[in-house]
Amino acid sequence: MSMAGNLRKVRDLSRVGSLRKVARLTRRRPRVDLSHPARSPLGSSVVNCVTYRDGVRMPGGGDLVDMVERVRKSGHGFVWLGLHEPTDREFAGIAELFDLHPLAVEDAVEAHQRPKLERYGDTLFAVFKTVCYVEHEQLTATSEVVDTGEIMMFVGRDFVITVRHGRHGSLGPLREELEADPQQLAKGPAAVLHAIADHVVDDYLNVTDAVQADIDQVETDVFAENGARADPGRIYQLKRELLELKRAVVPLARPVEDLATRPIRVVDPEIQAYFRDVLDHLMRAKEQIAAFDELLNSILQAHLAQVTVAQNEDMRKITAWAAVIAVPTMVCGVYGMNFDHMPELHWRFGYPLVITVISVACLALYRGFRRNGWL
Repeated sequence: MSMAGNLRKVRDLSRVGSLRKVARLTRRRPRVDLSHPARSPLGSSVVNCVTYRDGVRMPGGGDLVDMVERVRKSGHGFVWLGLHEPTDREFAGIAELFDLHPLAVEDAVEAHQRPKLERYGDTLFAVFKTVCYVEHEQLTATSEVVDTGEIMMFVGRDFVITVRHGRHGSLGPLREELEADPQQLAKGPAAVLHAIADHVVDDYLNVTDAVQADIDQVETDVFAENGARADPGRIYQLKRELLELKRAVVPLARPVEDLATRPIRVVDPEIQAYFRDVLDHLMRAKEQIAAFDELLNSILQAHLAQVTVAQNEDMRKITAWAAVIAVPTMVCGVYGMNFDHMPELHWRFGYPLVITVISVACLALYRGFRRNGWL
């Protein structure tokens, strides 16, 4: 159902009328996989560009400028433009067409931004960190657990621009779900903003559930019979990946709270009720991550305690065997000094007596250590 277009590059924005050369879309083609690093096989960063009116997708494509002019002239509907990792040159004409703030444009192109919500006049600029659980057969000290990306959104009265960075987080299925619910989509660009926020937060919950399984496996291994020999690098790796997830989830709480509670011009009060549900899910993900962090700290401390106990047990065994070996070493050392005048040196039963004394003393020490759990 979704179509892909081709955005011609901007060559000369200083000339009058150059905007009509900025966003020329070619004929409709079947949807294709636009995941990085292959980029769009159509030769540009455009994933999709569609006009919606009363929650219904309008047929046809054409010139982006004409689409925007028709929407603004009629006063109904909005344009949803989807991009994947655009360059400065590709985005420059779009920024001028929609009058986007230069700072927001810079953030959208450069990526690696902290989740946030900013207002520039009548335009909202939102940044979401997307997360994806990386499947692995066995967790190791170098396993990648969480992969992150970004979705930037420009939301105005009659347009939505989504800029996606990363290998995952495709919005194609989400667009189809929205198109299947015209009543929700008819609420305008704010409905798209809510759908994407809800989609991103739901991914957070899915990832935390998957990370929970990894933590349970590490916990089982640590408290197993040979838990002291478990690789502590796996625990550190989980904590490192959990930190990546925390950077995506925790900063988003304030922007979602603002969307749910504060009056914003482009967000209808009816949509704000939906954002309260998103905020509830986000707080649950945030609490889970905090609990995971504390649990991993406890597991790490337990592992270190097990290692210390195992080392103490090894030292006790070494000490006990050293005490047992010290008896024959001492006796043999005394009688190995080769003095001419020593008691029982030429006695017939001297050798059997010494062997018997050594054996009895070693056996007594062994049984005593064994009784005390040292051996």
